[in-house]
Amino acid sequence: MLETAGLKVGVLKASVDTARREDWIMEQVDQGIDVLVTNPELVKTGLDLLEFPTIVFLQTGYNVYTLQQASRRSWRIGQTEPVEVVFLGYSGTAQTACLSLMATKIAVSQSTSGDMPETGLDVLNQDGDSIEVALARQLSG
Repeated sequence: MLETAGLKVGVLKASVDTARREDWIMEQVDQGIDVLVTNPELVKTGLDLLEFPTIVFLQTGYNVYTLQQASRRSWRIGQTEPVEVVFLGYSGTAQTACLSLMATKIAVSQSTSGDMPETGLDVLNQDGDSIEVALARQLSG
């Protein structure tokens, strides 16, 4: 679909050795790709994806660490473009239930580390501040 829309696409697969991934991606960029398609597990650590300021998730899984790390690959020192992270899903499906669960987990994780989320998956956290308030009460009580 992406190629049909006129985009040049590179697909990073698990068969590309971890130590070689950064070079592989730069080779693809040098060849003029517009889009990099990959699994979040393959880019969760050690890579800067400055050339791709928009990250789109089709599936996330349930690992908060992987999601947070993969979603920050473009938001790195040296980034000069605005970064946008997009989560796709069909309303009322297991996919959106997963995103809601991840939003709650991330809100708890960020709240306990001092970050108060206000954007991104936080919009799916239908409980509002209840998690943060409950945590604050437990920590102060």
